[in-house]
Amino acid sequence: PGHRSCRVDQVVNLMSVNITFCCADTQSESWLTGLRAALPQASIESWVPGAKPADYAVVWAPPQSFLDEQTQLKAVFNIGAGVDALMKLRLPIHTKVVRLDDAGMSVQMAEYVCHAVIRHFREFDGYAADMAQGIWSFRKPRIRSDFPVGVMGLGVLGERVAKALASFDFPVNGWSRSVKAIGTVRGFSGEAQFDEFLAATRILVCLLPLTPDTRNIMRLETLGKLLPGGYVINVARGAHLVDEDLVHLLDGGHLSGATLDVFRTEPLPSEHPFWRHPKITMTPHTSARTLRDESIAQIVGKIVAMERGEPVAGIVDPVRGY
Repeated sequence: PGHRSCRVDQVVNLMSVNITFCCADTQSESWLTGLRAALPQASIESWVPGAKPADYAVVWAPPQSFLDEQTQLKAVFNIGAGVDALMKLRLPIHTKVVRLDDAGMSVQMAEYVCHAVIRHFREFDGYAADMAQGIWSFRKPRIRSDFPVGVMGLGVLGERVAKALASFDFPVNGWSRSVKAIGTVRGFSGEAQFDEFLAATRILVCLLPLTPDTRNIMRLETLGKLLPGGYVINVARGAHLVDEDLVHLLDGGHLSGATLDVFRTEPLPSEHPFWRHPKITMTPHTSARTLRDESIAQIVGKIVAMERGEPVAGIVDPVRGY
């Protein structure tokens, strides 16, 4: 119940197409049911070692042994937003990696980031702490122009987040590898404009893909260039942030707080200092969850297009890593 049936098999013959499902920490049955309903002519099975060769794979964090065995794959479809873990593996040279374009994740990410920004801007944590102690408090209203938000990464998720923040009348800066124009968002691009972007930002949101160039991008040197009282929101990957540098800047007062949804090790170890830091708010990697039905519809559409020889969106550039 609830699965959307595309029934596209009548448009293109998929009798000979084999699809394998290999997703770590994912219950496979609902995915298989949805995929089979959409592509009833195709053969769709969960992968086990020694399985028959497949044409396409739906994956999340597959083992290297899967790719070593399935060397004939035309494409692998990653069911999460980030492909960094997949790009670390040895892929068959002709196999395309295809990421989800959105599949319901961008609106979730916009909700999460706007909530974190507004909670900080309106000082709701402070009010909650006062109310818990029976204190009826008052804080002077803040001015939005004093809290420019900088979004690092302007892909599908980043663009949606930047537009959502702008709708609340926050000044929004956007930084990306290449030049992008997004409504009222003030654009910065490339290494040459990175420091200028940081210096114009008080609330920093990380939505970058994880690549060798972006690993540890939020460190003492860069976070120290934010406007005084800066705030950090990381919803991309834990490896973007140098943990000890964040703590140092929080304790020193240059940063006023952080909201973190992703971490270098997940689940976060119980001894990690983030658990006990009063200026850090955490959630367990839940800012934007994969929506199964939307993802299945998108994957099915792309498989059909590829079988027709048509181009599809979301093919990952192995050199750039996204």
